[in-house]
Amino acid sequence: MTTLFDPARFGDIALSNRVVMAPLTRNRAPQRMPNALMRSYYEQRAGAGLIVSEGTQISPEGQGYLDTPGIHSDEQVQAWRPTTDAVHARGGRIVLQLWHVGRVSHDSLLPPGTQPVSSTTRAARTKTFTAAGFEPVSTPRALDTAEIPRLVDDYRRAAANALRAGFDGVEVHGANGYLIEQFLRDSINDRHDAYGGAPENRVRLLVQVMTAIAAEIGAGRTGLRLSPITPVNDAALDSDPQGLYGLAVQQLAPLKLAFIHVVEGTTGGPRDNAPFDFEALRLAYKRGNDSGGWIVNNGYTRQMALDAVASGSADAVAFGRPYIANPDLPERLRRDAPWAEVQRATLYGGGAAGYTDYPALAA
Repeated sequence: MTTLFDPARFGDIALSNRVVMAPLTRNRAPQRMPNALMRSYYEQRAGAGLIVSEGTQISPEGQGYLDTPGIHSDEQVQAWRPTTDAVHARGGRIVLQLWHVGRVSHDSLLPPGTQPVSSTTRAARTKTFTAAGFEPVSTPRALDTAEIPRLVDDYRRAAANALRAGFDGVEVHGANGYLIEQFLRDSINDRHDAYGGAPENRVRLLVQVMTAIAAEIGAGRTGLRLSPITPVNDAALDSDPQGLYGLAVQQLAPLKLAFIHVVEGTTGGPRDNAPFDFEALRLAYKRGNDSGGWIVNNGYTRQMALDAVASGSADAVAFGRPYIANPDLPERLRRDAPWAEVQRATLYGGGAAGYTDYPALAA
């Protein structure tokens, strides 16, 4: 029987165990640049079977929060290298999460004279983190159909940059109400071109992005995060989430991606906020790609994680906030040791306090 602590292989990425560190925005990259403090943070957590980095913008227009890192310049590529080298030196594996926030942004975070872009011109009823604190997001403009190839190419180049920076692969952020989900859901997407209307049109951008990245760096180093029923960032549910996301994974299965990472329920909140059959989604994907990893996430306890892997309903389990306060989380899970509590006041922005000063068990 497979356990949470057994090794795994997701495409071309070998994991020493099945405990995954989920992406966590911490806002500690001034001037959008990775730095030595971030290197220490990830190095401390290299015992994970796989680290998924914090969301990292693929282009200047993709930024939505203050002090988040990018992967669109040579300087950023070089600045990420000490982090990937440090994780690898400790035997870890790390992929970069490719992020475009779409309409969940503020004009002050973007290049002068530009505004957020989306599938729609409707502003999201949410806030973002700027130099002035938490502010309502700005009104977006709808991407023109002719701009979509440029957007897809931004994802492709960012994936190539991630491998240049030493990452083992990438995870495309297709969740939490950001750009790709703004195209997926009919609650947001009000387009009348080839990217709007029928579900087959609304999944088109996602499929094109994943296809381009897989062609650039290899499907075995390409993953995806989805959140079929989370309502965060003003992403109201699609009229048929089961059908929509089922169609998406069926169309992606032939690519033979390394993994799909699924948020079950509301990100960081209730797991049962809306009806959805996650097992049916997994089976729909596995029928076309039985070698791809299926990572589950959201509110998993130790016992839930053990059971999910043992039963075969997941190939790995991702933990988010528990990894903030527990840099040695796999060892705590193995020993059934207590989990330290997160200091909420230091989650976003700041320095080492509440970031790299959480002790491991041995300390």
